[in-house]
Amino acid sequence: MRRWKKEIKDKSVIIELLNTCHVGRLGTTGKDGYPMVKPLNFVYCNNNGENPPSPPFSKGEQGGFGKIYFHTAKEGEKIEDIKRDNRVCFEVDMPIAYVKGNENPCKTDYLYRSVIIKGRATIIEDREEQLFALKCLMEKYQPEGGYGNYLEEKLKIIGIVRIDIEEIVGKEDLGKDKLREAVLKALEDKVQLPVVLEQGNT
Repeated sequence: MRRWKKEIKDKSVIIELLNTCHVGRLGTTGKDGYPMVKPLNFVYCNNNGENPPSPPFSKGEQGGFGKIYFHTAKEGEKIEDIKRDNRVCFEVDMPIAYVKGNENPCKTDYLYRSVIIKGRATIIEDREEQLFALKCLMEKYQPEGGYGNYLEEKLKIIGIVRIDIEEIVGKEDLGKDKLREAVLKALEDKVQLPVVLEQGNT
């Protein structure tokens, strides 16, 4: 990372971001050699199979930092790209605050947190792991339950992909001084994001 001061050092913050962001972006290499980015729903699990995972954030016995699961059609661009080259990138971000540039556009800013992952994608064929991934996805997006059992005819047409994480980096810009205080309060209060702030916010 070029601007190392923006690196998120607290690994629990990275885990929280992965647990709370509902959309991630998968980066693959297309058949024409161009990068391809697809937005999708996902869930993160650590190497102990915990969902949601808990700190500490460290390499597991399998040599990675955990796993990303997502579901997809069994055929299509994503699957073709992964079969051809299973090296992938994955990104999530949280826009936190837009800072207005009152009469000075150079004072405008956007405060955020983000995570970028590099890893290897595997198309899951094992039924037990497929069901585990689907269970984790439903627990993330509908934690109150009530979604019933998986229909067998649907399971036959759903593809499940696992990304084994090899590298993970978090980055943030929360502003300085009073702006930072306002951002941290917005995060603590769990208000709807992004918020709009002005230079000199209290």
